Amino acid sequence: MRTFHTTWFMFFVCFFGWFGLAPLMPAIREELHLTKEQVGNLIIASVSSTIIARLVIGKLCDTWGPRKTAIRLLLAGALPVMLVGLAKDYTTFLLFRAAIGIIGAAFVITQFHTSIMFAANVKGTANAVAGGWGNLGGGVTNMVMPLIFAAIVGMGFTQGEAWRYAMIVPGVMMLIAAFLYYKFTKDTPAGNYSEICKAKTTRTKTDYTVLKDPRIWALTLAYAMCFGMEITFDNIASLYFTDTFKLSQLSAGFWAGVFGFMNLFARALGGIISDKTGKQWGMQGKGIFLAIALFLEGIGLLLFAHADTLAFAIIMMLSFALFLKMANGATYGIVPFVNEKNVGLISGIVGAGGNLGGMLIGFLFKSNGITYAEAFTYIGYAIITTSVIVFVTRFYKIKVVKTELVAEPEMVLA
Repeated sequence: MRTFHTTWFMFFVCFFGWFGLAPLMPAIREELHLTKEQVGNLIIASVSSTIIARLVIGKLCDTWGPRKTAIRLLLAGALPVMLVGLAKDYTTFLLFRAAIGIIGAAFVITQFHTSIMFAANVKGTANAVAGGWGNLGGGVTNMVMPLIFAAIVGMGFTQGEAWRYAMIVPGVMMLIAAFLYYKFTKDTPAGNYSEICKAKTTRTKTDYTVLKDPRIWALTLAYAMCFGMEITFDNIASLYFTDTFKLSQLSAGFWAGVFGFMNLFARALGGIISDKTGKQWGMQGKGIFLAIALFLEGIGLLLFAHADTLAFAIIMMLSFALFLKMANGATYGIVPFVNEKNVGLISGIVGAGGNLGGMLIGFLFKSNGITYAEAFTYIGYAIITTSVIVFVTRFYKIKVVKTELVAEPEMVLA
């Protein structure tokens, strides 16, 4: 449990730093004179760099262990977070935004670490709660960063100076999280990889033939449509509420933060239901539940896109956010069971799929020919289509019997 709480807090801090700039974008856009296309490029950069990072981190978790991987990622990621204030124009800001994106790979570490630490019958719940509370950083940063910004302005600094100094806060938090990870976690219940001599044997276990498994790509597509949409909304929500409903930066940040705060329980709820569904109906039941969550997410997003009042928009935002975050939890309620010898690799691939979805969705928001409402509509239809693909995918449990792989229709729980 000590590792559980440390790892979700680590991801929370990384999420806080990853999206710390998002609620400050109205002020940054004004100071750097950014166009809609440039803002769209920044959204894409913030999530695209995480794609490669998640693939690499997944492999490193298998070889180094989650503890060393997390500490090194935190130390490296804190630098661009604290130094982004040195950006003086669009180009340098874009480069810093891309560099900050690597800390989004902390999610893979969190899911890998909880998968190792918990038994099969609660693995989905542990993954979902840790991931959800970590993602909560996206909601907290939308609420807290405007307050930090306002406090710095109140001390006599200009708005252009305030957003730069504000980013030092999440950078320092990441350094603290690195120390906590070093002090209070172990790689496995039996000890660190170095203590149990697991590193050498683990290197031979990564089997890239698992990429032929269609279940992995169905989960990757699903995560692109739920988590990919989540990180895009975290990036765009403050600007959307500011431009569409003429809210102040502080008010827009508050409502954007409410979206993130749904992670306090919604992702965990998805994991809990996934575990209970799996116990009753096996892996196929888990897949059907994921498909239903995605379908309802898509319907809610379509209604949000056509909301013409702030009140209705907020209600619809909370509705699609609920099912979006439940789908996040349900996805990683399945991932650890696809191939238990390659959890790090598969977690990295599916996690990278979430960022790939965020990157592709970002292209819709940079186009001058498409309004934000139209972009949300297109995404809603894409999510519904994905739910159908997941629904028809045959999920099953793989077990080893006399060195032969056998497809087992029901999930075997420890």
